[in-house]
Amino acid sequence: MIVKSEGVVMAVVAKDEASTSSGRKRLNVLAAATETFMKSGFLGANMDEIAVASGVSKQTVYKNFRSKEALFIEVVTAMMGEADLRVHTAPMEPDSMETLERYLFAYAHRQLSVALTPALMQLRRLVIGELARFPDLARILHERGPQRAISVLADVFKRLEAQGLLTCPDATLAAIHFNWLFMAEPVNRAMLLGDDGLPSDAEMRRFAKEAVRVFLAAYGSKAP
Repeated sequence: MIVKSEGVVMAVVAKDEASTSSGRKRLNVLAAATETFMKSGFLGANMDEIAVASGVSKQTVYKNFRSKEALFIEVVTAMMGEADLRVHTAPMEPDSMETLERYLFAYAHRQLSVALTPALMQLRRLVIGELARFPDLARILHERGPQRAISVLADVFKRLEAQGLLTCPDATLAAIHFNWLFMAEPVNRAMLLGDDGLPSDAEMRRFAKEAVRVFLAAYGSKAP
């Protein structure tokens, strides 16, 4: 049986790999491992269970991933890579204040919609819970999550300031402010309250809209 977790594994495996027998087996193992780690955590996950769920032998699992630790790292990396692609594959950058508002709103809503899913929030909790065992995973989560978002936004904001659409001498600080205007409250709530704390789409839209309003009040072009 092949199990999937919101498509997080499929999108980051090269097409040519998925077209080969060994590539499909590896993909099946990743998909099964994703489900197993999400359900049971790292300590509770069992390589025998992953092998059965992926429809391959335990030997095949270890042929592709030398240990449960290596498999867990691969799952986290794959999920974060897919999330990054979904957030930062974006439309053309704005060229007016009207399109700027729409661009910022779309970005904020897209990031909320991608990040605040049961799978990614569970991943965040798992990594935090295994921080002592896998300190590098926390770095990966940070670099491919909030730090990646801030870096991308800072580059965009530099270009928008050059066009006269923003006034932000410190583009990185402006990116931090914008990112956490819409992410702080829903992320904290979801981390502490679990799936019951996840916002509805209407709530995400409200967070995004208000974040854009406050951000532009502070950083919008002051030119007449």
